[in-house]
Amino acid sequence: MSTVGNTLKTFALLLTLSMLLLLTGYLVGGAGGVVIGLVIAIAMNGAAYWGSDAIALKMYHAREVTPAQEPELHRIIDKLALDSGLPKPKVHIIEDESPNAFATGRSPKKASVAATRGIMRILDHKELEAVMAHELAHVGNRDTLIMTVVAVMAGAISVIAMIGRFGMFFGGMSGGRSNGGGAGIVGILIVAIVMPIVALVIRAAISRTREFQADAFGARLSGNPEGLARALEKLEEGAHALPIRVSESTGEATAHLFIVNPLSGRETMSKLFTTHPPTNERARRLRAMVPQGGQGFRRSGAGRDRPPSGSPFS
Repeated sequence: MSTVGNTLKTFALLLTLSMLLLLTGYLVGGAGGVVIGLVIAIAMNGAAYWGSDAIALKMYHAREVTPAQEPELHRIIDKLALDSGLPKPKVHIIEDESPNAFATGRSPKKASVAATRGIMRILDHKELEAVMAHELAHVGNRDTLIMTVVAVMAGAISVIAMIGRFGMFFGGMSGGRSNGGGAGIVGILIVAIVMPIVALVIRAAISRTREFQADAFGARLSGNPEGLARALEKLEEGAHALPIRVSESTGEATAHLFIVNPLSGRETMSKLFTTHPPTNERARRLRAMVPQGGQGFRRSGAGRDRPPSGSPFS
């Protein structure tokens, strides 16, 4: 799918999730429920906007590092930031042998990238550069903000559903039709059972779409789609053998941040709920970016693959 197609798909899914939030509020409490849903979503989005990046970094015990402490990683980020025209993000290391990386932050000026110790060990320089380009693509595309909003909206639907379940349990919602609001017991049952599941499916679909787009932008930025494809295959195998050390609830809440699913070594639910596209499909699309014979990406004087044009965000 093209970049435009990915963007349109993201917009359509966000619109669907927004309508689902409003419908959930209506089924619980009519027009008043819609207002309550909006208030919950705005409050949760405000909190997430200002604090989600710090929370994510703290969850994984990420430690900010200086150029003296991690010179190779800083050199890579410096060059990619210059090539992309983005501000240099803060650089963090997670002392975990599971190979992975993620970006977070509400805007490019407030962004951070984090790499595990494991990814530093198993990738060569070009592969690591391609992975970091993928993470800067998330920053440049504001995916961290988009996915924060998506996660909050899905969470708001779950909160409203919980309110509906409590209301049904205590009998307070059964008369919804009599006051012109809600949809009675049937509507509450739909809210309690169906809506949170649908919200999770949409959230996962948006996450998969943004991963495909970050792959494409990251490959253009690094000029090395083959290197990113190889890195993804190595990371998938590494994460499967050694999942990241974190509680299951934390991992599920933050899995969308990482370049590969950090829980891929554990049993997962249906593919509808997975936050990442299949790695073999991601690798196939990346390798298809370079025509046969390697034409379309030129070599710089240093011998590194470069895209035929400038920043992918221009």
